[in-house]
Amino acid sequence: MEDLRVVYESRNRRSCSDRALVLAAAHIPYQLIDDGESCALVVLAEHSARAAEELRLYEEENPPVRPKVRKRIIYQDALPGVIGYVLIVCAVAGLAGYSMFGSNWFTAGRVDGNLIRDGEWWRTITALTLHSGVRHLLGNLVFGVFFGIFAGRLLGSGVAWLAIVVSAALGNTANTLLLDSTHRSLGASTAVFAALGLLAGYVWRGQLMAQDRWSTRYGPVIGGLALLMFTGTGDENTDIGAHLLGFVCGFGTGMLLTMIGKMPAPPRTQRVAGAAALAIVATAWLVALQG
Repeated sequence: MEDLRVVYESRNRRSCSDRALVLAAAHIPYQLIDDGESCALVVLAEHSARAAEELRLYEEENPPVRPKVRKRIIYQDALPGVIGYVLIVCAVAGLAGYSMFGSNWFTAGRVDGNLIRDGEWWRTITALTLHSGVRHLLGNLVFGVFFGIFAGRLLGSGVAWLAIVVSAALGNTANTLLLDSTHRSLGASTAVFAALGLLAGYVWRGQLMAQDRWSTRYGPVIGGLALLMFTGTGDENTDIGAHLLGFVCGFGTGMLLTMIGKMPAPPRTQRVAGAAALAIVATAWLVALQG
């Protein structure tokens, strides 16, 4: 009776088949036994030592692929940020509509290429809170709240809205410098697309999604660009440049946030960041109305 030894056993038929090829390549006679639940590779006792060595070398050269562990996301309370956004935008709409403090808020706060080039930096911020009518206002409120919730859930309300304000102001600045000096615009849509870019950049650079497939890896970027193209390129009154540059600046800010520290930031940092965002907007309007 032949003396047979089991050199490999597994419930995975493919694993057995792969190792059977290793033995065949080494010219080691073997039998593959499959009982329906598991399979085994059996060789003569005289070949068992060499078979075991060949399989060991194969294991060393082909370690098992372990999927990357998905990063755990600790969702934050996004409500304070979106409430603040709605209150500020609606308050400015009401104050501007009644020309409070004897000022024309639209003239004082809108983006004006000539004046921004002359140093009136605050217009890149104040313009974010102005709207040309109820439809314009409602559209930016809906999309701002929608993307603001996602950004606040990932980054925390304070950090998210500070990043959105800064990114949107940079987007307005870049758009103004690239366009004709007579360029004028207003509206929170630049901030809305900054929020969208912030989400895409943070999720992509932070590797918050599985990284084993390119479609998943670049999903946030592709999705962000698709939404930009779908919602950010409307009629002739749409400031496409501001939308695009708001998205680009938001994307860069989102990437930067993954490098400068652990996110989401602790509650105290969130409060400081939220206060800073509010202070930036308030200061910009104080300067604008004094001009």
